[in-house]
Amino acid sequence: MPSSLFGKMKSVLSKVKEKVAKRVEERAEEAEEAKVKEVETMPEDLKKPTLKERLKRVVKREVTITEADIEDILDELELELISNDVAVEVAESIREELKKELVGRRVKGKSEIPKVVEEGFREALLSVLEPKKEVDLMETVEKARQDGRPAIIMFVGVNGSGKTTTIAKVAKLLKDHGYSVVIAAADTFRAAAIEQLEEHAERLGVTLIKGERGDDPTAVAFNAVQHAEAKGKDVVLVDTAGRAYTDVNLMEELKKMKRVLEPDLVVFVGDALAGNDAIEQAKTFHEYVGIDCAILTKVDADAKGGAVLSISKVTGAPILYLGVGQDYDDLKAFSPEWFVERVIGGEES
Repeated sequence: MPSSLFGKMKSVLSKVKEKVAKRVEERAEEAEEAKVKEVETMPEDLKKPTLKERLKRVVKREVTITEADIEDILDELELELISNDVAVEVAESIREELKKELVGRRVKGKSEIPKVVEEGFREALLSVLEPKKEVDLMETVEKARQDGRPAIIMFVGVNGSGKTTTIAKVAKLLKDHGYSVVIAAADTFRAAAIEQLEEHAERLGVTLIKGERGDDPTAVAFNAVQHAEAKGKDVVLVDTAGRAYTDVNLMEELKKMKRVLEPDLVVFVGDALAGNDAIEQAKTFHEYVGIDCAILTKVDADAKGGAVLSISKVTGAPILYLGVGQDYDDLKAFSPEWFVERVIGGEES
């Protein structure tokens, strides 16, 4: 995995650890000075046997983290997250979750801070990454096969998101798991999209059903489903035209296709480099057609990670895979735990 995706989040975490450690150390020193003054003002008959021994008994460099200690640090964290393309509502959620984890924690000096902050950050990230529902691609396909029908998976996204290449990667993944695949070239607006899928299908040895440029995309997709049913194929992957998510007419067309096909899954394909725009895309597609899960592409480039952190929170749909390169096998299975452990400090693979 690329270091850039995790590196930026690790940098954010490192800054928080350093600032909280410094603040706690300052609080501990203030507490120690106060205790020293307390001992020095004790009556003579209580000053036993030495000042050093009395300090050992009285001075405990233990501090309870208060909201006042970390409020400004959390403000800076929120701004830092937003600058890394994390959606505003998600940055706010991480801030509040981290505050909940830290306030009231008792720590003995700054040496304990890294672990305490890491634990809090881990829980805060997991809280925003955990989707409202779970989706398993292979389970979905297998269930449909057990029902005696092909699984229908519909891919949506804007132009340039890497949707066509992602469909080819998913086709390869399914084929590797022993499933027979049909691809529906239902992007009838762009001739290049059909040509790209023809090349991919030939290389992968899977069936492609296509129409002519300008054909009704829903009809093309429906023909692919009928072909899969007739030939006993396991899964139909439906490519759709990339469209501006602000184009109401094209979004309505997607609603029509979903209504006719009744797909098992609607997969949003988003460009991780698009940052906040990818998040807005996901929200709009979800509002119009209801997305079940997401695949984020171009994570191997200089992605800040904001889209990864935000999409599940704002849509409730899980991220299934990350596109991490141009080869067919460059599709990395995603889980919140996997992502968080690498932000906290695990292996980036």
